[in-house]
Amino acid sequence: MARSLRTAAAALAALGLLTACGSGGSAGDSAKKTVITFWDNNAGPARTPLYQHLIDEFEKAHPGIEVKYVGVASSEVAEKYNTAIAAGSTPDVGGVTTALLASLTAQKALVPLDQRLAGSPLNGKLSAAMLETSKAAAGGKGLYQLPSSGNQDVIWYRADRFEEAGIDVPKTWDELFAAAAKLTDKAKNQYGFTIRGGAGSGFQVLAEAYAYSGLTEVFDASGKSTVDDPRNVELIAKIAAQYKNTTPEADVSNAYPQMLAQFQAGQVMMVHHNLGSTKDVRSALGDKAAGMLLPAGPDGTATLANPVDGFGVFKNSKHQDAAWTFLEYLDSHGANSYWNENAGQIPANTEAYADDWYVKSGITKQAGDALNSGKLVQPPVYLPQYSKITKTEAEPDFQKVLLGRMTPADFAGSVADALTKAQADYRAKNG
Repeated sequence: MARSLRTAAAALAALGLLTACGSGGSAGDSAKKTVITFWDNNAGPARTPLYQHLIDEFEKAHPGIEVKYVGVASSEVAEKYNTAIAAGSTPDVGGVTTALLASLTAQKALVPLDQRLAGSPLNGKLSAAMLETSKAAAGGKGLYQLPSSGNQDVIWYRADRFEEAGIDVPKTWDELFAAAAKLTDKAKNQYGFTIRGGAGSGFQVLAEAYAYSGLTEVFDASGKSTVDDPRNVELIAKIAAQYKNTTPEADVSNAYPQMLAQFQAGQVMMVHHNLGSTKDVRSALGDKAAGMLLPAGPDGTATLANPVDGFGVFKNSKHQDAAWTFLEYLDSHGANSYWNENAGQIPANTEAYADDWYVKSGITKQAGDALNSGKLVQPPVYLPQYSKITKTEAEPDFQKVLLGRMTPADFAGSVADALTKAQADYRAKNG
C-alpha cells in the first residue's frame, strides 16, 4: 500500500500528532485495519528509508495492520515522549534506547514485555547480553524494551600509517601509548592519539578505565562504586599523561565531531569512538582506516555496555497485540539482520550472526563478540542522578585532570562517591 513517510518537523508541528497517536483509524481502507503509530527515535536520511522498507514488508505480510511512521530527531525524542506521556497521547510503539528507559519506566509509560517474549518465536534468539543491559537499565524490574541493536566502543586507527611505521595493532594499553608516541610528529601537526575532553568524555574515560582494570561491576556487594579502584585510577592517569604529548592541545574541549575531523584529516592516528562512526570513517578513509577493540590491561579486559537500541510498547496503546506483532517482525532474523547490516550495528537476533555480511564485517563482529562475551560492565543508567554525575559533574572535572588542576585519584574518587550515594538513595527508595 502506498504511504508517505512524515518527517519529524511536519509530523510534530503543533504537536498535532499527539491527539491521534495510540488510537488508530483513518478513512477508506484504513478504517478496516488496525492502525498503529510508530515513532522512530533517531530519524534521518540514513534510518528513515530502512524503516520505510521494513514497514512496507510488514504490511504485505500483515494486511490487517497499518503502521504510521513518525520520525523524531534523537535530540528531541526525550522531550517529545515526556510531552506525549503528560498528554496521555503516546504512540503505540516507539524506538527506545536504554539511555531513555529509566525515565520512561519511572513514568510507568511502557508495558512489560517479559511474558510476550517468553511466548514468542523470538524467545531464545535474542542476545542475552543485550537483554541483560535492557533489564539493568530499567533497574532490574523486568523487560520494558525489546532490544534490536547493539553498539560498542572501538578505536579507529590509520592502518596505512601503522604499516608504514612498522607498528603492530596494539593489544594492550601500554602498546597503544607506545604506538601513539612513535606516530607523533608535532612539527608536522601529527599526533598518535586524541583524548575526548569535551562533551561525552565522562562515559568514554570510564569505558577506557574498565577495559584496563578488567573489573566487571560498577558497584561491589556493599553498594560502593568501583570507579576509584586503583587500577581504574592508574589508567586515567596514563590517559591524562598523553595530553599535549601524543595528543592535540585542543583535546581538552574537543568532543566527537572535532576528534573525528582530526582523524579524517590525518592529524591524529587513533580515535576512540564506537561503531556509530563506521560509515563516516569508511566513507572518508576507506581501507586506510581500521578498527580495534579497546586494549587490555594487566588483568585482562572488560567492556562497558553502550546504550542498546530497541522498541517499547506504550501502555496508552489500544492496540498492544498489533504493536507486539510489529516488534516481533522488526526483531525477526531477516528484518533485524537487514537493519543492522545497513546501520552498521550489532544485531540483537543471534541468528543473524551466521549471515555472510556479519561474519565478514570485521570490527563489527569483533565488537559483537566482546558484547556477548560475558565480561560486560553495566553502567547504572537507572539512577536518576546518573547523567548529572557522568556528564554535568564528571566532564568539567576531567578537563581539570587534563590541565593538571585535579588528580586522577580525586577525579575517580569524586565520581565514585557520587555514584555510591546515588545507589544508596536508589536502594532506600526501591529496595
